[in-house]
Amino acid sequence: METGRTRMELTLIIYRYVLFTAFLFLVLVKLSHSFPSTQGKNLPYLTSDVEEVSGKSFDYIVVGGGTAGCPLAATLSERFSVLVIERGGSPYGNPLVSDKMYYGFPLIQPDEFSSVAQSFVSKDGVESHRGRVLGGSSAINGGFYSRASDDFVKTVGWDEELVKEAYEWVESNIVFKPELTIWQSVVELGLLEAGILPYNGFSMEHIEGTKIGGTLFDEYGIRHTSADLLETGNPENIIVLLNATVKNIIFHVNGKGNESMVRGVRFIKSDGSTSQTYEAYLNQPENSSSWGDVILSAGALGSPQILLLSGIGPEKHLRNFGIPLVLDLKGVGKEMKDNPGIALLADTKPTHRFPDAPQVAGITKDMKFIVEGGIVPISFNATRMPIAIKLAFPESKGTLELNSTDPRQNPAVEFHYLEKEKDLEECTKMVQLLNKIAGSRSVVLFLGKERQNNLMSSQDELRNFCKKNVRTYYHYHGGSTVGSVVDDDYKVHGIKGLRVIDGSTFLESPGTNPMATVLMLGRYQGIKIVRERQNTSVKS
Repeated sequence: METGRTRMELTLIIYRYVLFTAFLFLVLVKLSHSFPSTQGKNLPYLTSDVEEVSGKSFDYIVVGGGTAGCPLAATLSERFSVLVIERGGSPYGNPLVSDKMYYGFPLIQPDEFSSVAQSFVSKDGVESHRGRVLGGSSAINGGFYSRASDDFVKTVGWDEELVKEAYEWVESNIVFKPELTIWQSVVELGLLEAGILPYNGFSMEHIEGTKIGGTLFDEYGIRHTSADLLETGNPENIIVLLNATVKNIIFHVNGKGNESMVRGVRFIKSDGSTSQTYEAYLNQPENSSSWGDVILSAGALGSPQILLLSGIGPEKHLRNFGIPLVLDLKGVGKEMKDNPGIALLADTKPTHRFPDAPQVAGITKDMKFIVEGGIVPISFNATRMPIAIKLAFPESKGTLELNSTDPRQNPAVEFHYLEKEKDLEECTKMVQLLNKIAGSRSVVLFLGKERQNNLMSSQDELRNFCKKNVRTYYHYHGGSTVGSVVDDDYKVHGIKGLRVIDGSTFLESPGTNPMATVLMLGRYQGIKIVRERQNTSVKS
């Protein structure tokens, strides 16, 4: 017994020494290379001074410098002047964003107005987060990159060649092939042992089986967010206003009196230091057919919230907040979905390990379940090792409504997790699969624990476990969906000069992780808008 204990203690000492040595090596590498990517070197002009923007006009105003907004702005800037209004600050020089060693730390202690992650609790009682920084949620997530399936692209009706081109543009700038960490290699083996086959190796495609996906972290552990894509644009044509929150959209009614036209936006300082409202406008060339747009890219919570604050949405709800009606568009805030997730802790107690973002995914045969594992901080000196699974196509859906007229406050959102019986049945299968993975030989041997029997055997136990432990996978979407709120060109119905381009337009979350497709969407729609303007110029 003493010999076994001695061996275990020696193993722990060696393991801690290896970790410490690896930590020193990473520090030395980062110091010696001094951030080799030169992130932010070729960025457009960034400012937090609202006076520099107030009263000025631009061809396009992009509301939200996030996952979709940055590639969209970069693309539009090739030919047009663009103002990007971002409610958060810059990600550059912030190790909580840029350094993989601090993955997950922004979610630990968010504050009300300034942290890079803003927390919210849905009316279902599930806590979640949204990005509040240039780069959006691509600055705080796990950085896992995987395209949408071919079927998704065909169903949505996108141009397949242009989609491919847009994905490749994103990938050539900010996506990398990861070197698997030890824990990710263990998770990979656990997925295979649980029968998630075939093994596909490294792939950015959304395909059945176990695979290694792309990542936003480079070989030095530096994160490359969507903000880096601004470097590909024309810096003379972009201004990025940081720490400013859009309050609402400015309209005027055209001569016919039957269609509202966007004039610009009103915004405030995000820190609340003043109640003063500022304005920025769209350029108004003589030929009104060549006007640009205000484009909402504020995310699945932000974009429908801004529409509502601007008087676009269900009339009764707007009346409750004293907001003048611009358009009774009942689809705003509807079709809200969040893929329900369940997580099991592979370890038995908190320890202190390096955070580890997901690099491997298991996608079940019918594409319904997606499994990933990681190491996440639960405090500044303790981590846990969850293996998490999500339901890809939930039937349950909810709504988003205003909480207040303060645009800095989160709207009220309810997803109705597992409300539909089919979703709950699928969840019980997810728990059973998780038990197989967490109890796999590879995971058990790596963590040095005994294989545990499944303590939940009956359907009632599994169902109760799901109801009590359902969580977010941070892939929420909807609220400004194609069809009910925007058309196939992402133009808001009944409003001239207003589009929504982000995850709020999705009816389903695409691929293993939606980030890749949201990045692609910004580039894709930017190209389409530029081409549309070119065709209009030729005709006129």
